[in-house]
Amino acid sequence: MKTLLVLLGPTGVGKTDWSILLAEKIGCPILSADSRQIYKGMTIGTAAPTGEQLNRVKHYFVGKLSPDEYYSASLFEDEAVEMIQDLHKQHDTVIMSGGSMLYIDAVCNGIDEIPTVDDALRLEIQELYKKEGIDPIRNQLRLLDPEFYNVVDLKNPKRIIHALEICLMSGKPYSLLRTNKKKPRPFRIVKVGFNRDRDELYSRINQRVDIMIQDGLLEEARGFYPNRQLNSLNTVGYKELFDYFDGNNTLEYAIDKIKQHSRNYARKQITWFKRDKDINWINLSDPNINVLDTIESLL
Repeated sequence: MKTLLVLLGPTGVGKTDWSILLAEKIGCPILSADSRQIYKGMTIGTAAPTGEQLNRVKHYFVGKLSPDEYYSASLFEDEAVEMIQDLHKQHDTVIMSGGSMLYIDAVCNGIDEIPTVDDALRLEIQELYKKEGIDPIRNQLRLLDPEFYNVVDLKNPKRIIHALEICLMSGKPYSLLRTNKKKPRPFRIVKVGFNRDRDELYSRINQRVDIMIQDGLLEEARGFYPNRQLNSLNTVGYKELFDYFDGNNTLEYAIDKIKQHSRNYARKQITWFKRDKDINWINLSDPNINVLDTIESLL
């Protein structure tokens, strides 16, 4: 049976390098499961594969969209599953690599059939959010879907706005549309999770931020500054620098916050992935592990 090999793990762990080495050894392409690398121009801030890396192995879903284009885990599920099946005509194994939890779950498990939100409604809610903040949106959601309101992270505007959009678009509570039923796939899925000892992982994250700054992250972020309200730019690395450009803090403070928020995100990713008992974990801090051989033995 054809196989989808999913390589996942926290930010900064080394997924890109190992996925490329494995893809070269197997002779297959890579699908990126990164909700930010899919946007054009956000190369440094998202640690997207370099031009040299893209030349070594064919990648999909990297630099595909303009930052102002709408995209979602549901759209990724549809496009990625179709592409995987098409690539399986030529390859027994296809690699999907990334750390975006919802994107990985969408392909591996499927997500519920949620109606597409039209542009007019999305713009209306975004305007409300810009003018009055999140409180009126929270209040609407509480009235339309009290069940979801009681479980959602009320400090996460993206989740709250999305749920309200679906309520208004469908005329039904968002909670009724979330069945969480696993969808069958016409291919075998093998999941490999990369991790490192915590101190080593955090050190790698801090060093990577310093390298991003050296490589021109300030200039990249400054180019996006006029469009800072875009959801795609509500991303660690950019939003901290936008605050610096606003004069709210020093550059040193912004860089420290990028490091801190990146470490926080890594912890969140690890917590999320640890719930999945199907993941085969590899500790990259262990010098005795042959990573490529270990993964190939699972195929």
